[in-house]
Amino acid sequence: MNDSGRKPDFKTLRPATRLVHGGTQRSQFGETSEAIFLTQGFVYPDMETAEARFKGDEPGYVYSRYANPTVTMFEERLALLEGAEAARATASGMAAVTTALMAQLKAGDHVVAARALFGACLYVVEDLLPRFGVASTLVDGADLAQWRAAMRPETRIAFLESPTNPRLDVYDIAAIADIAHQNGARLVVDNVFASPILQKPMALGADCVVYSATKHIDGQGRCLGGAILGSSDLIENEVHGFLRQTGPTMSPFNAWVLLKSLETLPLRVNQQMSNAARVADFLADHRQIRQVIYPGRPDHPQADIVQRQMLGGGTLVALELSGGKAAAFAFANRLAIIKISNNLGDAKSLITHPATTTHQRLTPEARAVLGVNDGLLRLSVGLEDADDLIEDLAFALDSLDQQGLAAE
Repeated sequence: MNDSGRKPDFKTLRPATRLVHGGTQRSQFGETSEAIFLTQGFVYPDMETAEARFKGDEPGYVYSRYANPTVTMFEERLALLEGAEAARATASGMAAVTTALMAQLKAGDHVVAARALFGACLYVVEDLLPRFGVASTLVDGADLAQWRAAMRPETRIAFLESPTNPRLDVYDIAAIADIAHQNGARLVVDNVFASPILQKPMALGADCVVYSATKHIDGQGRCLGGAILGSSDLIENEVHGFLRQTGPTMSPFNAWVLLKSLETLPLRVNQQMSNAARVADFLADHRQIRQVIYPGRPDHPQADIVQRQMLGGGTLVALELSGGKAAAFAFANRLAIIKISNNLGDAKSLITHPATTTHQRLTPEARAVLGVNDGLLRLSVGLEDADDLIEDLAFALDSLDQQGLAAE
């Protein structure tokens, strides 16, 4: 608060301002940068206060597994950006996905999920949840008729990611939310590929949004983190208790790093998206490339949905080489600026071969259904100069001829 006594109403401010100032709590020292409250526990002035806090009769912190001031700042700032009533931070993106699902489910419930999920998410839906009596049905996420047909009286959650990993399919979130709600279910959306800058699933009808904050939100390859966002009722009465008792909570240090990252999130995502659009256009015209999939191009399979629900094409490009695995490996191995890594959303451009990394645990038949073939590569475009990235890609593609891996 300044000398005028005015305090900003962050809900009326624009996203870039929220990401710099939202949720900030200052100590008695008046620090400019948010403090790291690197503590396990908290002390109380008297036993009566301790009792009241544990009973929930008095606000305040009791243990960093339950809540921590630095983590709270991150949660509140991200909720302001997302337009959610509440948020909880987790130790990783998969902790967010697992918690968001298990906190809302019990034995006898049923989940309908899009088939095109990250490999670990498929594990949770297909292998983990059934151990606790929760059945699941996988559908083609783009086929609304399959969503309708899969719903049962005991369906509690519909789950999807959009754009998908790794082929960047984009699903109609509003239509799927309507189907879920008509059947008494909630929609959980993994929004990691779009980031909260480019897509707002809750504004489209989703009940819960999850993130791997490890990706765009950190965006600089430093730490793990995740987040779950939704209504106050969902977060405080279902998610919070699960987190408190099972413990997949975020470190205060990681929360501080992620707070700093949120300040630059729009700048980074928008520049990466600009670079990705140029890279996608270059790749689309190269004879070694069989197919380029980028949500920002008019030839994307769901370009009309992209126009309705996203603010841009994102930072990821999927490309398929004509020469299969041999060409994909030879191409990636010849890149100099673009690094081989299964991470994404980073300031550095990163490339991976999904069939042998993120989706390697799937059977060949399951990968074929998802379109994860041996020639497919996923490119996460970073903050380098786009011309340097294009030159790096051109050199690696042209070298395929010299290695006897010419396009078919």
